Amino acid sequence: MSDPRVPVAALWEWQFRGLCRTTSPDTFFHPEGERGPSRARREARAKAICEQCPVVVECGEHALATQEPYGVWGGMTEEERQAIYREREAARPA
Repeated sequence: MSDPRVPVAALWEWQFRGLCRTTSPDTFFHPEGERGPSRARREARAKAICEQCPVVVECGEHALATQEPYGVWGGMTEEERQAIYREREAARPA
């Protein structure tokens, strides 16, 4: 839950500093039916940008907190985030 003392706009300010803003969204989000080597190459390009990004931590935290279903966020692919969600679910007490 967000802190009521923090203005909502401030919660999103990190996005203005993301390197992804200077790159085509096509780098971070796959087109319909993309698979195999072409998908791996695109994801590698996106992750290389994320590695240099000053807000990669905030971006990754956001993606995990909101369970972002699509794209590369915080240097993580959709599949990598899904694996984290499964690990968290498995570690949750019954």
